Amino acid sequence: MLLRFTKMHGLGNDFVVIDLISQRFNLQEKHVRLLADRRFGIGCDQLLVVETPRQPDVDFRYRIYNGDGGEVEQCGNGARCFAKFVRDKKLTGKNTIRVETAGGIIELRVKEDRQVEVNMGEPVLTAAEVPFTTEEVQANVYTIEVNGQHCEIGAVSMGNPHAVMLVDNVETADVATLGPAIESHSQFPQRVNAGFMQIVSRNEIKLRVFERAAGETLACGSGACAAVVSGIQRGLLDQRVTAHLRGGDLTIEWHGEGHPVMMTGPAANVFEGQIQI
Repeated sequence: MLLRFTKMHGLGNDFVVIDLISQRFNLQEKHVRLLADRRFGIGCDQLLVVETPRQPDVDFRYRIYNGDGGEVEQCGNGARCFAKFVRDKKLTGKNTIRVETAGGIIELRVKEDRQVEVNMGEPVLTAAEVPFTTEEVQANVYTIEVNGQHCEIGAVSMGNPHAVMLVDNVETADVATLGPAIESHSQFPQRVNAGFMQIVSRNEIKLRVFERAAGETLACGSGACAAVVSGIQRGLLDQRVTAHLRGGDLTIEWHGEGHPVMMTGPAANVFEGQIQI
């Protein structure tokens, strides 16, 4: 069959978006791998799927798949693209959209300047719930052994797990080696997204993220949220921070435990098409 799709990106983090409300298709892992393949398919960091909700108090179900076909809990850049997509396709006329994800319910708001604000929910800071295996219940900084060296990290879940490491310079950080080693570290039973954060000022960071099953991407929205949360916990950042990622900038705001993390940034269409499956 011919499957309609839209190619989108959020700060260079690119997605194939499939509407499974107006068209029917039995999406399987092999299809995800094909669509995500940059040589034999369309090519993307993640595949996003729009479905009807299972709960009465939300507008849509939002599903996220990595290129290897595995489903993941959350993607902040994808959430902004999701909001733009359902508005552009006239699947909703709302400016504020409640969306069901594998990591919980999030709220998306399309602003007048076409930027999208995402209520990412409260960060999870308890180690066991991240999940992160350690004897400590909750701490701002943990020490893990990576490739024979001791590394200090913050462990935060934004619906998906993140390990945040402070570096002096993101340009010279050994992301290629440390990223995959942290991602598959035995203390993260579901693997983890590895963030490398440089503090520029109390209101500004630079960030690179090595994502689970995707490698380093140009931007990671949930990673930016986790990094800012970790920086605030450590007393290094104020409540509103500009995060500079390789694909562009995000604004992250968090007022401390008990409050949600708010992320604001752009989303863009690249092209639309159909593919024979």
